[in-house]
Amino acid sequence: MKFTKPKAIYMQIADYISDNILEAKLKEGDRIPSVREMASQVEVNPNTVARTYSYLQEKEVIFNKRGVGYFIAEDAVEKTRALKKDAFLKQYLPDFLKMIKLLDLNLEDIEKLAK
Repeated sequence: MKFTKPKAIYMQIADYISDNILEAKLKEGDRIPSVREMASQVEVNPNTVARTYSYLQEKEVIFNKRGVGYFIAEDAVEKTRALKKDAFLKQYLPDFLKMIKLLDLNLEDIEKLAK
């Protein structure tokens, strides 16, 4: 995994897990790698992964079975989609709309590009 600035590494790992949930690579009830396993896979400190898991658990995307591991929550797809939508609307849409205005694009131009 390659990390980019300025987004925090733990959030980039959370995005990676979230994307896998939305792409159905991880499904409800699936066990995800332990903190140490994930830290080894993405080559970061285990504390960083622990922070990621804490964040995702707080958002009810994953849950912990003590002594067994972390698992994808029952309604993880809906919760993940809601989190991603919120982030998009707050972080990316304002800049996107600004560029549309600056470049004098209209909906027809955007529809053509989307196809």
